[in-house]
Amino acid sequence: MYVRELSMQEFDMFTKNFPDSSIYQTIEYGYVMANNNYNILALGLVDNSNKIYAATLLLVDKGMFKYAYAPRGFLIDYTNYNLLETFTKLLKKYLNKKDIIAIKLSPSIVRFIYESKNKLTNQNYDLIMNNLKKLGYFHFGYNHFFESLRPRFIAKVNIEKPYYEIFNNLKKNYRNKIRNAASKGVKIYRGNADNIDYLFLGENSNVQDKKYYQDCFYFFKDNIELYYAKLDTDAYLRHIKHKYEYYEQLSNEVNQKMIENRGKSSDKLLSKKLVVDRKFDKYKKDLIRATRLLREHPEGIIASAVLMIKFKDEIYVIKDSLNKSIKDTNPKQLLIWKLLEKYSKLGFKKLNLGGMTELNFPNNKYEGLNKSKLSYNPSVYEYLGDLELVINQAKYFMYRQTNNLKDILKK
Repeated sequence: MYVRELSMQEFDMFTKNFPDSSIYQTIEYGYVMANNNYNILALGLVDNSNKIYAATLLLVDKGMFKYAYAPRGFLIDYTNYNLLETFTKLLKKYLNKKDIIAIKLSPSIVRFIYESKNKLTNQNYDLIMNNLKKLGYFHFGYNHFFESLRPRFIAKVNIEKPYYEIFNNLKKNYRNKIRNAASKGVKIYRGNADNIDYLFLGENSNVQDKKYYQDCFYFFKDNIELYYAKLDTDAYLRHIKHKYEYYEQLSNEVNQKMIENRGKSSDKLLSKKLVVDRKFDKYKKDLIRATRLLREHPEGIIASAVLMIKFKDEIYVIKDSLNKSIKDTNPKQLLIWKLLEKYSKLGFKKLNLGGMTELNFPNNKYEGLNKSKLSYNPSVYEYLGDLELVINQAKYFMYRQTNNLKDILKK
């Protein structure tokens, strides 16, 4: 057996047929990164008959030191020690000739899966970890947040069921928000590459950020889709006006009852008055805002956007955004729901909502992100994290020293 560079067609075929591959192990993703300051290598372990036993996509830094990245690791059976050993040794030999000093990988090796109140363990996890450690892979540890090459925690919604069951499995408050968004005039549209700015609502973005997503559109072609939610300001004003008038009438009725029962008003009536007054006051303020929004944005307001890539039986959310100034209209909840509904009907199995952080971690500044994704009742996949395989010890030592010097100079 030996390691050689694969043609794009060979690598593409192997990736698509490999049982647990990711969009970050596709040639399309390689092309995107090649357009964003990386060299790419598609390598495979083959025998004399050209049968491929393992493969990897590597992104190589263009700097003085050639450091490589395998975003979701190798396409290999990590439980097969002999295969992993052969691939590792031959890969190191091949990359050493290419002057590559090390590889960082964040493999799709599941440690635990959290489903509702259940915690499922990967029975092969300890075996895999032992295999990797024996072969000299350094494990960076179990990070809690977003320190790794790819997120260590991923939320995936099972959509391999009727869409109405998916809806009923959502948290009750999210089901209410979805209905609420539609009644407020939030509408969903399919966009295109010209709408990339919608992915940066309220964010600071630069040319490089936008170029990356433009490249995604170009290389993933028919498998990439952008959807956005737009608030119809005229419909929103009509909705708020209706609510205002309803609570205005209710407030008048309660006040009249209070007058009629002066001196003998019940606690129940007093409680009702407090609730109605709060609602009436809220919609009075909302009416002012809705009137202003229609005046300033008669064409409507972009409220949320999602960029997604389809790969095999899974939908990946690559980037999403929210206009926080109108987040109370719940546009993102409606947008994600519509995607769940659509792709469930089309026969996809999972909607990958992307990264989150460790569950139940104290004082977690990303708790809001976690709660938002957990509201869709996903399974949370906890992965191994980052590994590093050093190829050339001497050059790697120089690389580390140079990086330390850069950190000192920055300070």
